Amino acid sequence: MGAYFDHNSTSPMRAVALQAWMEAQERCWQNPSSLHPEGGRAAIRLQELSTELVDLLDGGEATRLVWTSGASEANNMLMAFLARTLPPTATVAISAIEHPCLQQAALRHLGAHRVHSIPVNAQGLVDVAGLEALLLQHQPALVSVMAASNESGLLQPWQELLACCQKHRVPFHSDAAQWLGKLPAEGLGQCDWLTGSAHKWGGPKSCGFLLMPEQACHSNAALIVGGPQQEGRRAGTLDVPAVSAALAALREAQQQCGSIQRTQAALRDAFETRLQQALPGLQVISAKAPRLWNTSLLIMPRHRNLKWLTRLGRLGFAVSTGSACSSGHDGASPLLQALDLPWEECQRVLRLSGGWQQDEASWQALAAAIEQVAAQLDAQA
Repeated sequence: MGAYFDHNSTSPMRAVALQAWMEAQERCWQNPSSLHPEGGRAAIRLQELSTELVDLLDGGEATRLVWTSGASEANNMLMAFLARTLPPTATVAISAIEHPCLQQAALRHLGAHRVHSIPVNAQGLVDVAGLEALLLQHQPALVSVMAASNESGLLQPWQELLACCQKHRVPFHSDAAQWLGKLPAEGLGQCDWLTGSAHKWGGPKSCGFLLMPEQACHSNAALIVGGPQQEGRRAGTLDVPAVSAALAALREAQQQCGSIQRTQAALRDAFETRLQQALPGLQVISAKAPRLWNTSLLIMPRHRNLKWLTRLGRLGFAVSTGSACSSGHDGASPLLQALDLPWEECQRVLRLSGGWQQDEASWQALAAAIEQVAAQLDAQA
């Protein structure tokens, strides 16, 4: 996996997750909603896993948790819930760099006239004072700011933003899909609403969650209907083996994240320094702000990003041109739009996102491959 640098899109399953999934497939594969003893045992195991996740997040009671197919469904579930329960004139405030699954869900369920965009600075950070001014002016019913950017790895000051919202008694939501598994999870459960996705931290795909406020737990939160599962908040048979694998992966990631953050950040920084020396004019987006240890969002000094991606792929390196949810679209991604980058620069953006298994040789091999591709493209220009 040393040549795979697209972890922010999806990550390989950790060995402990695969083992937990296989064991659960043997022992807890039954429907946890069934009334027979086997179903009851699966339900007990699911409750244990739910409690473990909420405890990891410092989130209070496990009744706040709804298991989903991923963060995209969870974000859609949140916006659909708000559309059903808020007064018709109520608005929400969403940061300008949110993932499309949140931005588009807000526009679909609430309408553009009910969505305020929270501006960011030149690094992509939400300013706490600016948020407070927006709260005073518009008095939104919800504020949503992602914990870590899927594009640049930028870390938002979500604790300060949460405190600001609490001061003004405004519920706060954070999409923690990229934060979880890379940085400590403690305290995230203090957010009123929280969403996450297991395949981003080495768990299985199609397993995510929505953490909701206690007062909303008995409201009509269901996006998927047709059954009484999860207290009527999401219909469908729950996949206990997938949840078991997700918790095994997150458990291991939590144990490793401190040491990995230190070592991997140094490897990533050395990689960026080498490239900036080899390719004058190369820019690192959000370089002056706190970032995830695994992410480099680069503006290459020349040549279209698809040319870089194709040739790096031929050399065996998996990278991306940005968020997979924006790939192939004519428009720039939310982050690039918010930073107001010239269109020509947007066409030269590459995202490199490593994983916990990367070592110095992997990062330096990628740097050498980029230098090789640069020489090839320059020769053909």
